[in-house]
Amino acid sequence: MQTVTFSRSTEQIQQISDETRILGVDTGGTFTDFVYYRRGQLTIHKVLSTPHAPEQAILQGIKELGLDKQLAQLAIVHGSTVATNAVLEKKGVKTVYVTNTGMADVLTIGRQARKELYNLCPKPESPPVPRSLCYELSCRVDARGKRLQTLNNNELQNLNDFIARQQPESIAINLLFSFLDEQDELRIEQSLKKAFPEMFLSRSSDVLPEYKEYERGMATWLNAWVGPRVQGYLRRLTEAIRPAQLAVMQSSGGTIAAEKAAEQAVRMLLSGPAGGLAGAKYIAGQNNNLLTFDMGGTSTDVALIEGELQLTSEGYIGDYPVAIPMVDMHTIGAGGGSIARVDEGGVLQVGPESAGASPGPACYGLGGRQATVTDANLILGRLSADAPLGGSLSLDKPAAEEVIGNLAKFLSLTIEETASGIIQVANEHMSRALRVMSIQRGIDPKTLVLLSFGGAGALHVCALADNLQMSHVIVPVHAGVLSAFGMVVAPHTRDLSHTINALLMESEQINEHLKALSDRGILELKSEGIDESRMTCHYSVDLRYVGQSYTLNVPWSETSEALTLASESFHSLHKKRYGHLHDQPVELVNIRVKVSAPPIILTLPELMPATNKPIVATQRMVYGIDDAVPVYHREQLKSSHQLIGPALITEQVSTTWLAPSWQCTVDGIGNLVLKKNTGT
Repeated sequence: MQTVTFSRSTEQIQQISDETRILGVDTGGTFTDFVYYRRGQLTIHKVLSTPHAPEQAILQGIKELGLDKQLAQLAIVHGSTVATNAVLEKKGVKTVYVTNTGMADVLTIGRQARKELYNLCPKPESPPVPRSLCYELSCRVDARGKRLQTLNNNELQNLNDFIARQQPESIAINLLFSFLDEQDELRIEQSLKKAFPEMFLSRSSDVLPEYKEYERGMATWLNAWVGPRVQGYLRRLTEAIRPAQLAVMQSSGGTIAAEKAAEQAVRMLLSGPAGGLAGAKYIAGQNNNLLTFDMGGTSTDVALIEGELQLTSEGYIGDYPVAIPMVDMHTIGAGGGSIARVDEGGVLQVGPESAGASPGPACYGLGGRQATVTDANLILGRLSADAPLGGSLSLDKPAAEEVIGNLAKFLSLTIEETASGIIQVANEHMSRALRVMSIQRGIDPKTLVLLSFGGAGALHVCALADNLQMSHVIVPVHAGVLSAFGMVVAPHTRDLSHTINALLMESEQINEHLKALSDRGILELKSEGIDESRMTCHYSVDLRYVGQSYTLNVPWSETSEALTLASESFHSLHKKRYGHLHDQPVELVNIRVKVSAPPIILTLPELMPATNKPIVATQRMVYGIDDAVPVYHREQLKSSHQLIGPALITEQVSTTWLAPSWQCTVDGIGNLVLKKNTGT
């Protein structure tokens, strides 16, 4: 595929070492994106993903970029979908779950929440861990950390014998109240390491030292279940790119060394999408209140950014709760490759199934035989068969006409009407996701800026903004590869937590606990070669009223007024979120520490100002528009250029559909700022 290079001025280049070479890689369901930085230049590249072996696409991209001979000077930051796909496809490894006597069914029972509340005959589901792979030990501590039963050596030997018979690939250890006393878990881990030195071990007091045995157990089991898959993949990739350095994006929006990431697979479940949010925050600059919309080939991710990335410890991946801090995001199965079909009732449906990268949409010409959103955009004229997708993938319009024509016959519509219907259905799915992250949280979307990225997002963004009555949209520079760009500009981080469970006003030693966590995070970052002088620590606490089950996270300051400030922040946030306050004491549940080191300081190049010279544009017929619409090449646009819709703005990795009643202004670094025309 072709490469586009964005240069920067000499003054900007001097902010960064000439030897800094960073390659951001985002592996998606359809494309693998690359953003390469060196000496003030960003080089953009795409290749088709290879889902069966993701490293193959990465190696192909490195070779096509000409970096295969420069690996010794290269630092690679990777957003990996290996952990995510293993969970979603339920392709984890054989895992033994070790817990206390009587607690083997915790992961199966869960919170007894039902997917279908009024279904009296729900379909039975397999338990996460088969009963035959659960092993119980009689050791026990109580809710205050007091020892009730001691772990003896005979039990450890019996456990080793059980493991030898079962021959699993990994082991998850989750004991009651291990966040208060981890001695038993450490003894079990040491015994297993001695007997099975190659075994992948996951210990709850290391993975998630917090209360709630179900959520802690799920995180520990998920880490063990997919850990060997992630570990094997990262080892293969590390070996293939040696001697380049490899770091991995975490679900919380910061990077971690590949060696450590292999041990913490559960922290990579939103690896790629987190990179997109890091890139969105970096490029948006002073626009602090953003509703982000990332539409790729397989899925669409929606998130809210209010100043900083919003994290949650109540997220889900597929059917599984994940209490590890991750970007707060809502994901749906709607993307450019989403398959359209007519259901048994004769209704047009779109997604969540996707054609993926292979065979992909029919218009890719790779053997796809089902209609997709991309095929529909091609039929409507929003994509052109004359402009290769991603720089080299030629689109086959007759193939798209054939598969959408098959649907049109069922619906008794024209091909164009059917394609338009596919787009409308997909837009409604994505609008619903945007409402989940805004309206359903009590936030008026009209007060937010909609920031669109991903290879397919800009084709739909005006329609989505209209659906939510939003009037301000940003299509950022490098929108088609923003997740890969986010890998380049993401900070190095460690997110650590620990359960305290005490009344807030009685938590006098909280600073000591926070200091212990921050010291651990600093040591881990130092082991990756990061200078301690570059690190910062951010403290926060999870609070709730006594008697509540859920918490709210508020900042914590190391001052004499810390307790009062935290309490006031909690009351204010509770009032904002739920509309009321309680006359109850406030309880401190968890303490949290984020240790981070800033990324490279990368200033994007400023565009030349627009002149009076008219912009050269071709024309194309677009369905629903009477006259041919102008087609602009984004790289030809200059700062302050203004365009009036309807129009198309094309680039190597994305296309923007500027709908009627919308106008576009190009800002100083090349972002497309879209606004609804006044009076429309």
